Amino acid sequence: MPEQWTIQRTLEWCRGYLEKHDDENPRLSAEWLLSAATGLSRLNLYVNFDKPLSMEERAILRESLKRRGQGEPLQYITGESGFRHIVVRTASGVLIPRPETELLVQAALDYFEGAQGAVRALEVGTGTGCIACSLAKEAGMEVLATDISDEAVACATRNVSALGLDDLVEIRKADCVEGVEGTFDLLISNPPYIPTAVMETLPHEVSGFEPHLALDGGADGLEFFDRLVNEGLALVREGGLFACELHETCLEEARARLVDAGLHDARIIDDLAGRHRHIVAVV
Repeated sequence: MPEQWTIQRTLEWCRGYLEKHDDENPRLSAEWLLSAATGLSRLNLYVNFDKPLSMEERAILRESLKRRGQGEPLQYITGESGFRHIVVRTASGVLIPRPETELLVQAALDYFEGAQGAVRALEVGTGTGCIACSLAKEAGMEVLATDISDEAVACATRNVSALGLDDLVEIRKADCVEGVEGTFDLLISNPPYIPTAVMETLPHEVSGFEPHLALDGGADGLEFFDRLVNEGLALVREGGLFACELHETCLEEARARLVDAGLHDARIIDDLAGRHRHIVAVV
């Protein structure tokens, strides 16, 4: 009788395969892919080591391994990504949420902690909608989120509905804040911010699969940031907050430009690796 492809055997084989294909975390990747193929949580994989895979599960896993071996991000293959306290669906052509962006959300939540009445937020460049959905779910904020990408608008809209946040979050297709009216307490964005020259140094997993429209911030990395300042700040009430994620080489210049624009209490926040990553300032 041929040896069965149990979860334990499959997991070890996948780890070895991905290791040969230069996966930085072959065991973790193998766990995620096997979890997606079987419907089991990563924890439950380890309590079901003797469970054999069905032919359908093996077929799904085979295709997933092929894609991962070519460098495609796990989040596109599994179709989802965790962000703070939610899980959002991902889609090809839409920027994958990053752990460091969770700190940007935290900075906004900290500023408005204890605020009386509803807080209105404007998010520009929403991607999957992870920021907008987190603000709504964790603090009950009313959020208008924009993106120029049809793929992003569709992805974010699906996530809003899946998380039951339709009453708090509106997703709108727009170029920056074009067509947006009203007054907001918070302007928040994870815009395209990687300097064009740095784009050439990105790993294949990023440059080969994620949308350059959501990554390339122009020669100085501040091309879209300047649009936020010049077009978006007029929509923020006095005493409101501007919060933005940027490339580590751009934060000091960004702070200077915010001060020139009349904002105060401009503060740079480091990411989990200790690199400059976010800037917040009071309007």
